Amino acid sequence: MMSIDNFHLLIDFALCVVLWLVQLVIYPSFRWIQKEALTDWHSTYTFRVSFVIIPLMLTQLILSIVTVVSPSRQPIDGMILALVIIAWILTFFVSVPLHRKIEEGRDTERAISELINTNWPRTIVWSLIFAAALLR
Repeated sequence: MMSIDNFHLLIDFALCVVLWLVQLVIYPSFRWIQKEALTDWHSTYTFRVSFVIIPLMLTQLILSIVTVVSPSRQPIDGMILALVIIAWILTFFVSVPLHRKIEEGRDTERAISELINTNWPRTIVWSLIFAAALLR
């Protein structure tokens, strides 16, 4: 049976991998889709990817909170929770509005460039979460 620590590490790893795929493959590929097709494809993409991303993010947040309040808490756990919160803030206050612009077909080329550029901090944050989790 998998321990909660190993499950937490698996979730952190999954989000790290997903973010690198998004950063290096998925978001840049938006540039290759014609504007007319992009709005339809983008709606499909965001709907489908939400079934992967949302459960992972929620699970990571819950596990990070549980870990911080547990009696066997380690000093690094507070830092991990802070990074998870930063990732959520970046996601919902930076990335989601840019996705909305793309979905609405508003200034899509600029929105895609901003999405790629502003996703680097999220990618780094989730990489740091996974690296810190390895040290836990």
